Amino acid sequence: MGIHTTKTKAITRFARDTETQRKSKTFTPRRHEEHEERQELLSTDDNRWTQISSKAVLDFISEHPCSSVVKSAVLGVSASLAKRAFSCFMLALFALPAVAQKPPTPFDVEAREYFGTPESELAVRRGLEYLAQKQSANGHWDSGIYRDDAAVSGLCTLAFLSAGHQPGRGKYGDMLNRAADYLADSVQHSGLVGRGGSAGPPMYGHGFATLALAELYGMTKRPDFRAKLESAVQLITTAQNPEGGWRYQPGSSDADISVTAVQVLALRAAANAGIKVPEEPVKKALAYFKKCANNMDGGFSYQATQHGSGPARTGAAVTCMIISGDKSASECQEGIRYLVEHPLETDEWQYRQHEFYAYYYCTQAFYQVGGEKWRNWFVGYTSLKTKKPMRGIRDRLVDRQQSDGAWEERSGVGREYATGMAILVLQVPAGLLPIYQK
Repeated sequence: MGIHTTKTKAITRFARDTETQRKSKTFTPRRHEEHEERQELLSTDDNRWTQISSKAVLDFISEHPCSSVVKSAVLGVSASLAKRAFSCFMLALFALPAVAQKPPTPFDVEAREYFGTPESELAVRRGLEYLAQKQSANGHWDSGIYRDDAAVSGLCTLAFLSAGHQPGRGKYGDMLNRAADYLADSVQHSGLVGRGGSAGPPMYGHGFATLALAELYGMTKRPDFRAKLESAVQLITTAQNPEGGWRYQPGSSDADISVTAVQVLALRAAANAGIKVPEEPVKKALAYFKKCANNMDGGFSYQATQHGSGPARTGAAVTCMIISGDKSASECQEGIRYLVEHPLETDEWQYRQHEFYAYYYCTQAFYQVGGEKWRNWFVGYTSLKTKKPMRGIRDRLVDRQQSDGAWEERSGVGREYATGMAILVLQVPAGLLPIYQK
């Protein structure tokens, strides 16, 4: 999907009604339908994958001009990973040059920039097994001090969706039904998503839970979800304060970049799922991000009244600006420069301040940027200073996984939160969540 060249086009794509959106060349809320067939393939019981003829796959790619990346992806996967092999094969189908020139699809991008490995895919599966064991009977997840928390539950749900699993289908179908029911039942009359007993700030939980609800609704089109999702979106738009952002509480008079970012993601996901999102809140949010771009190094501050860059907040702002179509803005470009100039190699201490949160947003930001910057962040590169190979976030996360499949978060937020975030990071280039697509 192309990036808008004007701010007006970027903003108005959130505000079109469903019929107009379907006809638009720049915004396609049908992304969920585009992925429906592949999602079903990925969520089918593993036994069926053993029936796929590897010879047919090999014959096909040998007779067609697939890219070397796609061929390597298909040829390099062992028999035990037949499920992913067929997924790569499907990517190859979409990556083939057509007789008539067609605009590139999200699958073309995934075929070029999917840098998953058998090790990272195994890590994802082990992480999902851990999360499945930790789900409570009513469908939620606890993590550290965060009990019965909408944000943690939303993120853990998203982790499964990002790996191609769906409610009611396949290995985790029943478990995801419980998670979906929990999130839907957590929508209050006011539209706020949450149970009220968590230690987490309400608008944080609301943002991530609304994001999960939007992705669930886009996949399932459950009739009872639409009204709840619309109510959650309505709360976001009415809770926006005069600064243009959001804070911990719905009625706060100030704002911060972190809470604001997750509300923008939720609005974007809701629009992807066909929910009408008004134009003005998005316009105001983008203006607020730019107010926070007030540092000479190009980084973003936590609040517009503060000065101090950081990779977590910069990654969040850059991600939101790009998915809102404002990539060409000078503030966004300076933010990208900041992230490139503050890599994990030299600035890991800054990432550790908000560790998995920083990885989550920076990975999305670099994926949206693409090219060499994305590869350097996710896969790694050779240091110009030391001439030594520097590992990317992919291998760093794989190496940190615990023996039980979980990840540890150094700040003590909890293993379930860290595991959900790690899976989401590793699954960004798979593009199975519409919010991750370019």
